[in-house]
Amino acid sequence: MPATSALRRALAVMAVLPLLTLAACGYGSQAKDDDTAKVAAGAKKIDGLDSVRIGYFGNLTHGTALVGNKKGLFQKELGGTEAKYAVFNAGPSEIEALNSGSLDIGFIGPSPAVNGYTKSGGKNLRIIGGSASGGVKLVVDPDKVKSLKDVEGKRIATPQLGNTQDVAFLNWVAEQGWKVDAQSGKGDVTVVRSDNKVTPDAFKAGSVDGAWVPEPTASKLVAEGGEVLLDEATLWPDEEFVITNIIVRQEFLEEHPKAVEAVLRASVEANKWINANPEEAKAAANEQLEADSGKALPAEVLDPAWESIEFTDDPLAATLDAQAEHAVKAGLLEEPDLDGIYDLTLLNEVLKAAGGSAVEDAGLGAK
Repeated sequence: MPATSALRRALAVMAVLPLLTLAACGYGSQAKDDDTAKVAAGAKKIDGLDSVRIGYFGNLTHGTALVGNKKGLFQKELGGTEAKYAVFNAGPSEIEALNSGSLDIGFIGPSPAVNGYTKSGGKNLRIIGGSASGGVKLVVDPDKVKSLKDVEGKRIATPQLGNTQDVAFLNWVAEQGWKVDAQSGKGDVTVVRSDNKVTPDAFKAGSVDGAWVPEPTASKLVAEGGEVLLDEATLWPDEEFVITNIIVRQEFLEEHPKAVEAVLRASVEANKWINANPEEAKAAANEQLEADSGKALPAEVLDPAWESIEFTDDPLAATLDAQAEHAVKAGLLEEPDLDGIYDLTLLNEVLKAAGGSAVEDAGLGAK
């Protein structure tokens, strides 16, 4: 079997496994109701919809969604249409929920968005807005890794084969002149695919020497004695790169643009409030994390993690295009056709109405 075929088959298996796990619980755990986010009695439904189903991860890089949920901003904009939430652990499961019609709108990283778009031939989703930039770091055991060149020969964790951080790390490794087989993770550096929930324990036990991970996992590793060796933001122009986008089912966008616009208004309002009230926003995001998972983050993890994330309405489309090219170079993605992956029409209308500036799609907008 050709190597490329074997790789694609392996990637398909990796993508299916989390779907099977989550299928039994409806593609993710349902977030708890928030007392401030009830449907107002007598409020008018948008587009006649009973509900809009919104998905996000239990990560601080999804802070826009966490705060929007906790503060009741999505519900406020949706009026008599109920905002329903589902919390996901991995991008493939959220894409599957979107494709199956059990989710309408989602907050998600760039790699799953690109994979979902290309695998459907550009038919199943659109990126309609930005949410966050940054919040990804290479954290290492300082006793084993004292400089960037010391990463060679070490065991470094990433969250999942082909996920956003996995692609970024493989690209960085290649730029150092080191070679790693993307499928097996073996080479001049050993890449260990490890769920963010278990990576801190693996790090503490010494089974990995470091990890290229998003927040708050990076700060959890620092709390376990790790040191930040590299902040991914420093590798990008203006130290900005997309870590979280907002996506929507194309059918839902076409049939219910007013509902989509309402969610985007709430997202823009959430980011505005986050940036104006960083301490209150940090607390609100942590409270929603606790509501969703049953456990809040301690201050020594929450504070540095939150500080490293920039919340922005700009989807930073040029950086998504670059990330896709990194996946191609790593052998994890065939050359993609991303024309049409963005539709920023409604977002730019919302931004204009709020007195803001339009954002760009890097030439990848829907024609």
